[in-house]
Amino acid sequence: MRIIGVTGGVGAGKSAVLDYLEEHYGALRIEADKVGHEVMEPEAIAYEKVIAAFGHGIASPDGKIDRKALGNIVFADEEKRLLLNSIIHPAVKEEILRRLHEAGRKGETLAVVEAALFLEEHYEAFCDETWYIYTKEENRRQRLRLSRGYSEERIDALLRSQRTHEEFLARCDRVIDNNGSVEETRRQVDAVLQRN
Repeated sequence: MRIIGVTGGVGAGKSAVLDYLEEHYGALRIEADKVGHEVMEPEAIAYEKVIAAFGHGIASPDGKIDRKALGNIVFADEEKRLLLNSIIHPAVKEEILRRLHEAGRKGETLAVVEAALFLEEHYEAFCDETWYIYTKEENRRQRLRLSRGYSEERIDALLRSQRTHEEFLARCDRVIDNNGSVEETRRQVDAVLQRN
């Protein structure tokens, strides 16, 4: 099974590439952010550890973790944020590897893994190749304003917290330029997949 890692800055259009790989090539799609929510569900691998670390006060009456309440705690306290990350990040990686193993066992031929902290968490270690979805900053800003309704202050803070273009280039195998039309982006994806 070929495993493609997808990374890039916020607003770069990674979801559009994932959509195309899933719909056109039948790729198994794994998004670390979604897995992060799933591992905190009751009965999932991180649930008990999160409750033990932050108390039953973060659980809703139905037993599920109230992510808003948890968010309020960790965003106000750097040590608690780091504690949560130390529980969630290994659990997410473990669950992604479990899904990839299961997909390989079932005979799947293509999987795509996307993560905001792809390089920080060294996801490239279990991917055959890593694609950097590149979009100019002005285009990313416009997308974040229009599609997500973010303020300039929020966009500035997000962009400051991310890796630079040069860092992505240095650590990724391929660049998909997502500054043009949807068709141009798809043509690049087709060319990369057909080359191998």
